[in-house]
Amino acid sequence: MNDLYKILGISTDASQADVKKAYRALAKKYHPDTNKDDPKIAERFKEVSSAYSILGNDEQRSRYDRGEIDHTGAEVRRSSPFGFGGQSRARAGAGGFGDFDFDEAQDIFSDFFRSASRKRGPSSAGQGPYEQSGRKRGLDISYKITIGFEESITGGTRRLTLNDGRNVDIKIPEGIRDGQVIRLSGQGGPAFGGGPKGDALVEIRVAEHPYYRRDGLDIHLELPISLDEAVLGGDIQVPTPKGRLTVRIPKNSSTGKRLRLKEKGVKRGDQVGHMYVSLKLMLPPERDAELESLIKKWNGGDGSALRKKAGLN
Repeated sequence: MNDLYKILGISTDASQADVKKAYRALAKKYHPDTNKDDPKIAERFKEVSSAYSILGNDEQRSRYDRGEIDHTGAEVRRSSPFGFGGQSRARAGAGGFGDFDFDEAQDIFSDFFRSASRKRGPSSAGQGPYEQSGRKRGLDISYKITIGFEESITGGTRRLTLNDGRNVDIKIPEGIRDGQVIRLSGQGGPAFGGGPKGDALVEIRVAEHPYYRRDGLDIHLELPISLDEAVLGGDIQVPTPKGRLTVRIPKNSSTGKRLRLKEKGVKRGDQVGHMYVSLKLMLPPERDAELESLIKKWNGGDGSALRKKAGLN
């Protein structure tokens, strides 16, 4: 299925809140931790995450709606007026030249016309205009691919369609940063005069996540907890980009208390970051008469004294 809206089960005019709500429901349903023996479910989870990585970002969603990127986040090819095989739309202007380097092109054609305009004399017998122009390296061509947050942490493989119509598989290394460029040697524009081909420069954009935030090699998560969990403590399930973990909440935990999950952050080479879980106490959404009665009987201390201790009075 290539329609991102159908993947998330939403309409094309869905709000960002609806997009996020649909993603969370499907991510919970298809999470690999709850379907470890079904590879199709894992693939479905990846498909849902990829769809959200585009539709959950206003800029990427607009580009998808305009047909500038496809369902994978790859640039849609557009034909060049000079027949060079289409340019990436990532940086295309109104004229459709994309990443075309006019300075280098001018050098190429200047060499050609300068050589062709010379009158052939005895010293130039047997030489054609191309033989004097020298070898020219092909142009580099830029592309962009948008990936989900989890894929940036775990790594993976993405297929990219080049401007000449060929498909290449790109290995996404684990821990890749937003804006990092992967160079595909020899996959760029054609050469002139027998020179080497240019390279394909693939910029990786990492979509924002609804609840994870990355800071260097560390991952941050704000985790809602109930009143009884805050007071009594206990073991809870915490989602991470690589699966769920059981974490123990200490008794008498307040909003803002931060737990560190050692080496559960981003891995890049030999370095591994941590994951920080900030607790957020959430009261029941509906009024609870029993809870209100209990609080009235409970001598929980003077709130003004707590604020004074924090320097807020």
